[in-house]
Amino acid sequence: MSKLFQARFATTVNDTHCLPASPLREVAFAGRSNAGKSTAINVLCQQNRLAFASKTPGRTQHINFFGILTKDKTNLANLVDLPGYGYAQVDLKTKSHWNNLLSSYLQTRPNLKGMVLIMDSRRGMTDLDQQMIEWFSPTGRPIHVLLTKCDKLNQSESRLALKKLQEKLKE
Repeated sequence: MSKLFQARFATTVNDTHCLPASPLREVAFAGRSNAGKSTAINVLCQQNRLAFASKTPGRTQHINFFGILTKDKTNLANLVDLPGYGYAQVDLKTKSHWNNLLSSYLQTRPNLKGMVLIMDSRRGMTDLDQQMIEWFSPTGRPIHVLLTKCDKLNQSESRLALKKLQEKLKE
């Protein structure tokens, strides 16, 4: 039986000095714009509108924290929805700010215990996904890869996408 009772929005930040001072463990959800990070959080938490999901790339523009609570309302940890990288309809200054924010958060945040890297199964691992793995690997924390949008592929395409990703990850 799951210990998860509910999840709720905790806070949003747009600068590293505003990160919560909480001692709670954090798991970050990273990936390209529109890969399905917010949707993955909603599915895991069994809530439809916890994290705002949109068809428009670049909607998540801040680091959003979602508290995971036990049945007795004790906060266990935070799931962290990060802005996407790659295509987003924002100006270069905003993209630069996101890069600096993500870099600092992912490489220096002591509460961060791991990352779920979301990849669109139709695109496979992109150069930016590879860069994210290379960026985060030196922390020694685990990286889990989650392929999304498999429902848009037929069964053989899904198997091929998984096989290609496994081969790429072995490299």
